[in-house]
Amino acid sequence: MKVTCHTAAMGDTPGPGGLTEPTLEEQLAAYQREFQGLDPQVEKIVSALSRLNRRMNVAYGRQTAELGITNADWEVLKALVLSGAPYRMGPSDLAKRLGLTPAAMTHRIDRMVAEGLVSRDRDETNRVRVIVEITDAGREKWMEVMRMATVFEGDLLQDLSADERTALGEMLTRLLRRVEDAQPDAGGRLTDLD
Repeated sequence: MKVTCHTAAMGDTPGPGGLTEPTLEEQLAAYQREFQGLDPQVEKIVSALSRLNRRMNVAYGRQTAELGITNADWEVLKALVLSGAPYRMGPSDLAKRLGLTPAAMTHRIDRMVAEGLVSRDRDETNRVRVIVEITDAGREKWMEVMRMATVFEGDLLQDLSADERTALGEMLTRLLRRVEDAQPDAGGRLTDLD
């Protein structure tokens, strides 16, 4: 399946209840009307990033659903892969990495164990400690999602030259670092979404 980018005006997409979302320009005009201290250049960038993030999350959610997993499952698989071989972590470490409460993490792990995506066993060196490890089926799901995401992301960036991609990547990384420096504890969620 290939997810294509929606490049038409942002105001033509029906939202909840069939209402269309205002275009970015309409949103900026309304903000400027209601709040005169607004910097339209800054607001356009921030609003565009927010809309892009939301739409990308929806697209990724559709892709993972097509493969029979949730975005929540994907986050756990990704965290385990990023931990490096042998792709295992303790539940509390996973919860911290994903910004979840221990209860929410346990619920997620229970579901993923039942689906065969991860295993949960006692640490042989410390029988009190539990280890969550990606299974072969979980690793294959991770690979399937990566294949689909690569197509989607390539399509998303197809109109940018290599130099533009490099420049955009560097600019977004600088913005990310500024937010991470100002909000070092904001890597997770404000509430559990499961």
